[in-house]
This record gives sequence, structure tokens and C-alpha cells, in this order.
Amino acid sequence: MDEDDAQHHEGSPELFMFLASTVHDMKNSISVLSGTLENLLAGAGQPAAVPEPPDYDQLAQMLYQTKRLNDNLIQLLALYKDVGKPGYPFDPAAQSISELVQQVAGQARILLQSRGIALDLDFPPDAIWTLDEDLIIGVLVHAINNAIRYTRDRIRLAVRIDGDYLELRVEDNGGGFPPSLLEAGVSAMGNRRSGVNFISNSSGLGLYFSSEVAKMHKHRQRGGSIALENGGALGGGCFVLRLP
Repeated sequence: MDEDDAQHHEGSPELFMFLASTVHDMKNSISVLSGTLENLLAGAGQPAAVPEPPDYDQLAQMLYQTKRLNDNLIQLLALYKDVGKPGYPFDPAAQSISELVQQVAGQARILLQSRGIALDLDFPPDAIWTLDEDLIIGVLVHAINNAIRYTRDRIRLAVRIDGDYLELRVEDNGGGFPPSLLEAGVSAMGNRRSGVNFISNSSGLGLYFSSEVAKMHKHRQRGGSIALENGGALGGGCFVLRLP
């Protein structure tokens, strides 16, 4: 195979379509598995099921890992479709913040309950903001799933209007993000791919995806952004999403 043939093979649209189709099929299978685990955990958590079955903690860990895998596959599919580029189905519309928060909380409820983690909600009940609902829910659910890794027993989803921006925060009461992750947050907004971090076992995919989604939201020459901080109301790690 000469150099031209190799380049053609590496950039083959058929190969890309095959890979995307495979990822999509994997995502669907993992979604079914996650749903089954959620049903099992929800049933085990009913009063009639007390005491909890001996494998409850193992089921909870399996659900956490399948959620992580599903997040990554969804993000890979979106990035494959060139999120933020012309032709991507970006669909901003006026959304109720209350409904947005309740949808995020609903998707995270079983996983948080199974891990013994409380979720605090703080948001303006009558606020309306223009955003892509599906993408923002995906970003926030991923942030909550990530916070589970760091929190002791409490996560806070807080939304407020700060001048011309909507600020959405996912905070935890753990020991805070390590310096490598704080730097990864800066790198994501700076369009610098930090590569695979073998210490934290993180490719930075979630941060990169979240930053791309934030940048898609624009209003009067202003764009959205993400940041990672330590502190916040619970004193731990904070994921911050700001939308104009």
C-alpha cells in the first residue's frame, strides 16, 4: 500500500461510518443495561426490600460505571458529528430552568440514591433561558456523574442569573479537584487537547465536549464557557457552566 492509499484508507468515510454505527450500537446496549440496573436498584430500595440485598453495593457500582461509559459514547458520537459545526442539530429554544433542573435530577436520582449521595437543588423557579436542552442536560448529568467520584455524600446543582449570563454549577463536598484536573479545565476552554491522563484515568473527553457545547451558545458576540474550581457552597470541587 503506497502513501496515497494509506491516507485514503485512514480517512475513509466508510470506516468512519462503521465506527460511528458501532459506537451507536454499543451506546444502545449500555443504555439497556443501565435501565435494567436502575430498575433492580429501585426495587431493592423499596421499604419492603429492607434489608438491602448483599449485592446492592455491587449493583450500584455497576450502574455508576455503565453511566460513565454511556456518557463517553454519547460524547464521542456528538464529536464525530462535529458538534458546533454547520449542519450539527443545534436547537436552542426558550426553556424553563425549573424543568431543566428537574430533568437532570430525575436522570441522576437512582444512581445518587444507590450511592447514598444527597442532591441539593437551588434555582430561580420562574427563570427562562434560551439553550439547547438536550446538550445542556447531557453536560450537567455528566458533571454530576463525575462529582460522584469526588464527593463524600452531597452534591449541589445550583443555577443563578449573573448579569447577562446563566450560571449553572455542580458542586460537591469532597476534597476538591486535583491540580491536573483544574488545568484540564483551562486547557479545554483554550482549545488545547490535554491528551490522556494515565494518573487520573481520564481522556478529558467530557471537558472537551462540555467546552464545545458551551461555545456553541452565543448571544451578541458573547459565548459560553466552562470552568473547574474548588470551594463553592459545599467546599469541594465545582464545575461551572456559563451561558450568555
